[in-house]
Amino acid sequence: MALFFVVDPPLTPALRDGLLRTWTAASNAGGAIGFVPPVTEDDVEPTLDLQLAAVARGRMRLLVGFDGDEVRAAGFVERNTHRLMQHWVWAKTVMVHPEAQGRGAGFALMLAIAGLARSMPGTEAIRLSCRGGLGLEDFYARCGYKEVGRVPGAIRVGPGDDRDDITMLLTLG
Repeated sequence: MALFFVVDPPLTPALRDGLLRTWTAASNAGGAIGFVPPVTEDDVEPTLDLQLAAVARGRMRLLVGFDGDEVRAAGFVERNTHRLMQHWVWAKTVMVHPEAQGRGAGFALMLAIAGLARSMPGTEAIRLSCRGGLGLEDFYARCGYKEVGRVPGAIRVGPGDDRDDITMLLTLG
């Protein structure tokens, strides 16, 4: 499966539906993208709509990986608005549909996010936050990111199940 990536695609109802299906499926497959399974599209929809509104306002950028017409990967990139930190961006809500996992789609997505960030004038680095306990920091390290911070137990996924909030950084060269 070879994905093709589109930066800032038109925000159509079909794209929204594809993102909603992908986010829900990835969450239910154990993806750490703001939810704990089981989730429904009704659970994910309000959060997706907030992020799409930020894209529509120009506050976030959207990168979507397609296989044909199907959304199979996506990520949001947000410029830091603090005047002393505008030289780096956040990668947020990075997701790969379960049908595309294990085939290099995640690595391709992270390369495409780096390309998008490089195209944003003045951007020198990408930061992202990931949930501990899933090996995500190892995946991001293979993509060139370095762990630069960790808050133990900051993410509560359930009673008695606290995970570290890990900050990763990719310096763009």
